[in-house]
Amino acid sequence: MIQPANRVTEIQEYYFSRKLKEVAKLNAEGMDIISLAIGSPDMPPSKQTIDKLCEVAQRPDAHGYQPTVGIPELRKAMAGFYKRWYNVDLDWATEIQPLIGSKEGILHVTLAFCNVGDEVLIPNPGYPTYTAINKILGTKITYYDLREDNGWQPDFEALEKMDLSRVKLMWTNYPNMPTGGNARMETYERLVEFAKKHDIVVVNDNPYSLVLNEHPMSIMQVPGAKDCCIEFNSMSKSHNMPGWRVAMISSNKTFISWILKVKSNIDNGSFRGIQLAAAEAFNTNSDEWHHEYNIVNYRRRRDIAEEIMKVLDCKFDPNQVGMFLWGKIPEKYADVEDLTEKVLHEARVFITPGFIFGSNGKRYVRISLCAKDEKMKEALERIKSVFEKK
Repeated sequence: MIQPANRVTEIQEYYFSRKLKEVAKLNAEGMDIISLAIGSPDMPPSKQTIDKLCEVAQRPDAHGYQPTVGIPELRKAMAGFYKRWYNVDLDWATEIQPLIGSKEGILHVTLAFCNVGDEVLIPNPGYPTYTAINKILGTKITYYDLREDNGWQPDFEALEKMDLSRVKLMWTNYPNMPTGGNARMETYERLVEFAKKHDIVVVNDNPYSLVLNEHPMSIMQVPGAKDCCIEFNSMSKSHNMPGWRVAMISSNKTFISWILKVKSNIDNGSFRGIQLAAAEAFNTNSDEWHHEYNIVNYRRRRDIAEEIMKVLDCKFDPNQVGMFLWGKIPEKYADVEDLTEKVLHEARVFITPGFIFGSNGKRYVRISLCAKDEKMKEALERIKSVFEKK
């Protein structure tokens, strides 16, 4: 009997892939579920971005294969983005690599740096794809704790007590998803010091820095970070382009060349129209555009999400940033799904149980801000009707 590869038994179908099937079934039964679960911006990119895509798509010579390294216009625009928002200088020709989304990049970076059996540090709680990719590739996963009482920052004293002799990569994610813990320059400086001390490559995932955040930061602002760090960034969140699949990594030219060697054997560059449109977005989206879409809009929604958390009697840190709200559930619930399933089946609202992000998330829920104000208000009223019954 034909059997799948062993790696297939090491992973499960992605939580949202599985759960959305259930939600679709409930909707087919007339339940009309409001989803406040997934971080997929519901707003469009800027008009200039869409216009550029349409313009390029009309050209008869724009539809061929594109270089894996990315076209110069896009890489120059990415370098300009880093200079504008973080005051970081990147050589567009050697220190930037466009990606077809960050998930792809997680795979390529791991393939470029890790052999089977090498050790990788992954945050708990953290983005589930870090774990899934490493299970698929046969690396040894070691989780490091992020705790609310430490602002969801790494505990460097605990890290120093670990056996780090086989660690090749350390994944970090600031502003943090799912917890909303903001980046701190002190944390970035200590991460660079830690990486140099132990010959570990720190990979910082940084797609949320412009969302509900007046002071975006990058680990690349730390002197010497390029020598030992890689940073991911993405247009999905900051430019309302999740379906376009445009992301990037920045690092030193040697690291970039290793990653490109892997990537060039797996895919080609994305459609030229998408690359030129992405460059247009980087180059022309004004400060006013970013303020309206990434601050003002999400602030309104965040206020509603906070009201939902209060109705659910969940505690949250009001200083969180990013496009989610993370809250701790009341002690009366034995398990987080006791709450989230009640919200789903009685209030007809889909919110995310924190256990999918790791054991340190098992007493938390996450609410996405990626729904229209009217939908979020309706979700609030539905939840009130269930949880404020006399």
